[in-house]
Amino acid sequence: MNPILIGSLSALAGLLVGYGIRTLLGRWQADSIEKQAQAKLAGAEAEVKNLLREGEILARAEVVKAREAFEQSTTTRRKELQDFDDRLVLREENLERKIKVVEGKEAAADERHAALQDEAAALAQKRAEADRTLAEYQKRLQRLAGMTQEEARRELRQKVEDEVRGETGALLRRLQEEARETASAEARNLIALSVQRYAAPHASGSLTSSVSLPNDVIKGRIIGREGRNVRAIEAATGVTLLVDDTPETVVISGFDPIRREIARQALEVLVADGRIHPARIEEEVAKATANLEETMLQAGREAAYEARQQHVSTEMLRHLGRLKFRTSYSQNVLQHVIEVSHLMALFADQLGLDTQIARRVGLFHDIGKSADHQAEGGHARIGADILRRARENPVVVNAVEAHHEEVEAMSIYAVLCSAADAISSARPGARMEDVQTYVQRLDKIEALANSFDGVRSTFAIQAGREIRVIVDPEVVSDNEAMLMAREIARRIETELTYPGQIRVIVIREQRCIEYAR
Repeated sequence: MNPILIGSLSALAGLLVGYGIRTLLGRWQADSIEKQAQAKLAGAEAEVKNLLREGEILARAEVVKAREAFEQSTTTRRKELQDFDDRLVLREENLERKIKVVEGKEAAADERHAALQDEAAALAQKRAEADRTLAEYQKRLQRLAGMTQEEARRELRQKVEDEVRGETGALLRRLQEEARETASAEARNLIALSVQRYAAPHASGSLTSSVSLPNDVIKGRIIGREGRNVRAIEAATGVTLLVDDTPETVVISGFDPIRREIARQALEVLVADGRIHPARIEEEVAKATANLEETMLQAGREAAYEARQQHVSTEMLRHLGRLKFRTSYSQNVLQHVIEVSHLMALFADQLGLDTQIARRVGLFHDIGKSADHQAEGGHARIGADILRRARENPVVVNAVEAHHEEVEAMSIYAVLCSAADAISSARPGARMEDVQTYVQRLDKIEALANSFDGVRSTFAIQAGREIRVIVDPEVVSDNEAMLMAREIARRIETELTYPGQIRVIVIREQRCIEYAR
């Protein structure tokens, strides 16, 4: 046979044998795995049955516990409901008792109301009878007294008014005497010490300034052709030039002292230079204006330095410098505010107050007088507005605004400022006025005092700072004299304008005269 064929058959027989053996092994393994699976399944079924049995036992136990808890809670709830029912029954019983009590009270109230109505009707009847009786008595009383009810009421009112006026005058006099006893000595010491420690010279101005001329030729140049130079100066400065009144002198007249000063400086330069014409006038007026602004700023710095004040803005320094050219009753306002600043410091030092605030109030108290005519209102309010814009201390602002009692004072500095202002203005020599104004003021003071009933004569003395009123003792009593003095002082404050203060003295003298024959 062919060896190749034999080999092929042998290989095929080997493959078949191997496949058969592998098939037998696979069947054996499958049977083994199936048996293991059946064993595990049987074990799992047994375990599941055990778990189901245990779960059933636990569920039965939980049901038993839940039933017991439900029964217990039901029992407790039943008990609570029973207690609530018992309380509700008790409340109903109490409410029924209260209702019965209220019904009883309502019945008693109705009976009381009816009784009160009966009493009110009886009282109304008695009141009507009393009114009729009173009217009859009044008619009888009027017939017996010989006057009507209105006349009797008027007489009684007058009597009560006289008694009240007498008591008021006595009370006023007693209070003033007590005030003098407690305050007069301390006030005198304080004012005397302040005035003694500070005294400043006073500069006085007027409404005119004058410029001396070397000769009449210069006067002719100032006048110019048909007066054109005079008109140019007046138009540039806003003042009036009086050329022909005084020889070798030009008088500058105007209400604004700053404009007068500008005109004076410009005119002096023009006179010294000799070249006078409208263009030159405008140039020198512009230079004088600039120089005056610098002068006012320097004057403000010097005033602040003298008043020992720091941190003053440039604008406030300019306002202070303007006061150098302002006057009040011929008293220079800048010197006045510096003096008030020093007096305020003395007052504050004696009273234990802040001297820096006091000095600042005194320095700025008349700052409103630096404003021109376009600012409306009193200088105290204008000054307060200026200080507010400068973000000044509110205490200083209020003291400045209240130093003439136009607003309510919020601190003692306003009161001290009023006192220092009065002292500075009323000191002898501080202020001057012309004779005509002085005489008119005295006449007005005496005429005002003579307008009161019972006044015999009046005398204004001490340059109008004191008025003595002599009254008829048979017409005016002591208490009425006290009231008259206060009323005269109030009318002087409201109707007259005067520097400082005026002392009012009412004199009542009773003289008993008899003759022995």
